[in-house]
Amino acid sequence: MGHPRRARKKYDTPPHPWNADRIKEENKLTQKYGLKNKKEIWKAETMVKRYRRDARHLLGMLTEQTIRERQDLINHLVRSGILAENANLEDVLDLTVEDILRRRLQTMVHKKGLATTAKGARQFVIHGHIALDGKKVDSPSYMIKRGEEDLIGFYPASPVEKQYKARTEKTGTDES
Repeated sequence: MGHPRRARKKYDTPPHPWNADRIKEENKLTQKYGLKNKKEIWKAETMVKRYRRDARHLLGMLTEQTIRERQDLINHLVRSGILAENANLEDVLDLTVEDILRRRLQTMVHKKGLATTAKGARQFVIHGHIALDGKKVDSPSYMIKRGEEDLIGFYPASPVEKQYKARTEKTGTDES
């Protein structure tokens, strides 16, 4: 047991810290998704690794308990929006880090067109300009569940919302 006020690490560091290929791949992901540091990639990698480990474990056994656990794992990933609704356990083995990074609030804000860049989306979220169903969310790593994509918007009291509305009215298009 750990100390209640000190949370444990939620990620595993790479076994070889100076692998050039891994560093280049991480730099591309950092740039593409506007991440703050490599730790965010490592967290996503750890999530994928755990989901895949669980799937491999469940594929090896066939009992009533494991059938129920298989369905629970698939339902969890479908609700999270990481897998498609008609997915099976083998699809869990095909998960990538990008599947996890696509579900982050920061990425969704950028994809929805509320921010012009991924780093700008991160800044909007941190500064409190983004809301989910009218409630301010200031964590760029918040994982968006299936069905919550349409609830993302600007916080009603945000000055950025007024600028966004003025910009879309001026151009005559709605970017969302």
